[in-house]
Amino acid sequence: MLSASGECWAITDHAAGNQRQALALAETLGGPVRHLVLEPRAPWSWFAPRLLAGGRLALPAAQRELFASPWPVAAVGCGRAAALFTRMLRRLSDGDCFTVQILDPRIDPAHWDRVIAPRHDGLAGPNVLQPVGSLNPVDDAWLADAREAFAALGELPAPRLGVLLGGPRRGIALDAAYARALAEAVRRHLGDHGGSAMVVASRRTPAPLADAVAGALHDVPGRLWRGPADGPNPYPGVLGWADRLLVTPDSVNMLSEACAVGCPVQTLVLAPLPPRIARFHQALHEGGWLGETRRADAPLRETAALAARLREAIQARHPGCDGR
Repeated sequence: MLSASGECWAITDHAAGNQRQALALAETLGGPVRHLVLEPRAPWSWFAPRLLAGGRLALPAAQRELFASPWPVAAVGCGRAAALFTRMLRRLSDGDCFTVQILDPRIDPAHWDRVIAPRHDGLAGPNVLQPVGSLNPVDDAWLADAREAFAALGELPAPRLGVLLGGPRRGIALDAAYARALAEAVRRHLGDHGGSAMVVASRRTPAPLADAVAGALHDVPGRLWRGPADGPNPYPGVLGWADRLLVTPDSVNMLSEACAVGCPVQTLVLAPLPPRIARFHQALHEGGWLGETRRADAPLRETAALAARLREAIQARHPGCDGR
């Protein structure tokens, strides 16, 4: 654990996926974490993370008050906008702040102390760490908390199938035809194994997709969540209580978190995937985390191991952060 004498800043934009990765890593490092949501203005936003003159003016006045000294011991950023500020911190702190950037910044990774980019991105370098999937907080303690917070899901008939809905992206169409095929897969599973289905949409799920799945599964036992109108988002509870997970193929974050649970994980692919996503799926299959049965020796949990490596490097720069 890092010493409480210095903060770790988690820097993100408003994207939920970026926030989840940066906070998961920063909190696993230990010590106090300060989350800064920073959105650069034009023209800086157009070129981020490339530096332009007057970089701190990229922020509105209120945000400039947050992005100010004393600088943190370490900073973890996720996303292209955050990469601008983690890069700036290196210069502003005279190299004292240990900077970590999650996801390929699209420029030379040498501008940061460490860059964490998933293996399927193909980014390499002496300071690049290459996990299989995205970073997340899912571990045994997190899952136990999720089961406690959503205890009612544990009363559904077992075995419980968790169904995670993402959204369409370039090269992946999640449309009415996909909704029908997904619903048919759920019905086949329940017909063969019994139990119930827990279906949860995400922020990226179009309402027509969620509605189509809901309509096709209206009479099956379980729980369906389409949005805030259905109550608190049960996503953590679905991961905690699932005996098996079925995930749409579009989201690296959702598939990574599903594979961190420890139950069998499947996805429904109806057409060839874009090359980058296809490489990710292949890595999950080869590792035994994705498929009809789970073949991996352990769930896909990479955050703690990466945090341990980073903590060692940070402590080498800041001997006062010697753990406790």
